[in-house]
Amino acid sequence: MNPNTSFGFFTKRRFFPLFSTQFLGAFNDNLLKTAIVVLISYHGLSLAGLPPEQLVNLAAGIFILPFFLFSATAGKLSERLDKAAVARVVKQVEIVIMLLAGVGFFLHSAPLLLSSLFLMGVHSTFFGPLKYSVLPQHLGEHELVGGNGLIEMGTFLAILIGQIGGSLMVGGGPWSMAGFTLGTALLGYVASRFMPSAPATNPKLQLSFNVWADSVQLMREAWALREVRSAMLGISWFWLMGAVYTTQLPTFTRLHLGGDAGVYTLGLVLFSIGIGAGSIVCAKLSRGNLELGLVLIGGAGMTVFGADLALSAFARNGHALLSLSDFLADPRHWRSLADIALLGFFGGFFTVPLYTWLQTAAPESFRSQAIAANNILNGFYMVGSAIASAVLLALYDSISILFLAVALTNIAYLVYLTRNSATLRNASASWWRRCGWRG
Repeated sequence: MNPNTSFGFFTKRRFFPLFSTQFLGAFNDNLLKTAIVVLISYHGLSLAGLPPEQLVNLAAGIFILPFFLFSATAGKLSERLDKAAVARVVKQVEIVIMLLAGVGFFLHSAPLLLSSLFLMGVHSTFFGPLKYSVLPQHLGEHELVGGNGLIEMGTFLAILIGQIGGSLMVGGGPWSMAGFTLGTALLGYVASRFMPSAPATNPKLQLSFNVWADSVQLMREAWALREVRSAMLGISWFWLMGAVYTTQLPTFTRLHLGGDAGVYTLGLVLFSIGIGAGSIVCAKLSRGNLELGLVLIGGAGMTVFGADLALSAFARNGHALLSLSDFLADPRHWRSLADIALLGFFGGFFTVPLYTWLQTAAPESFRSQAIAANNILNGFYMVGSAIASAVLLALYDSISILFLAVALTNIAYLVYLTRNSATLRNASASWWRRCGWRG
């Protein structure tokens, strides 16, 4: 086996149970979230007289809130205990959460379903730090980029399949919704049972119930590590861009591309598959090494294809919405679909080296906490994306202008990242020289 080009570790016990557990967890998150959104939007699920659009936004906020509240605790827990043991407990809790959600589905109860969604946010908060920090304990140095690429691919495919499956299972009624979510949780627990031990990296670390003080202290410690800080800033920017595109894609498809729900689904499929493919190709091109030069390639691609997506459908659609078959029958629309796929593809290039950098830059005894700090910062950036999008749309009432602004701002952010990280700057220059570029 050539370690530089093979994913031979994929089927090994040191990776595949983790991959399966992560895939099933992300899949179940999206099964539940999407089912709740569909119930709110189309089946009259209500709470305190809130209109559907506000209740959908409340549901999104409820899911992300635990990342702000409990990430610091989750990072400490993964540092102090065996990560495989933590994973199994988290998966056992997921089964209980899905039993609660099942009752909510049968009673058509918004309080129970939203409580389940909050608890799944807690579940994801505690699983997040261990899924990335355990990789360096089980994979060799030359396998780490490939492992991150596979995890990213699996995550986005799980999100995609979960969103589609969550929408479809609502049609089967409460038995379908409760059965699929509980069954997925049970499979996730079974997968976690096969994860090999990952011993504590800082067993004497003290836990605290003051989540605010813990979070502030964690961010200070992570921020003090220059390379960790740079990796976090890059990853968080990726999630900000991703949040803008995925949140606005349904409305962009309707107002600018002139396509119906089938066209939107195709766009979501292309974006998710693009990220998965980009993650794998990035890992292949890295040949077992951390190649930060690929971050700039990914960033440049996101700007080019994000801007072209905005320009390809800049004006509002003035005609009746096209079905998927009618949309695909017109070659003029292929450009926008290619832009969506390539935007995701270069997003994969951008994010995989950054996650690997975060894992290798953080001290072993702080790795889980660094990833927890990254999760907190990701949350702030995604909230910031929602606020900035709302302001820009209020000013210009054009999603194309929003997409173009994000693509162009990406240039400035890449310059900022490069100027503030000598490691990124030097590694990128070295990679370009190896590729034959002399400046």
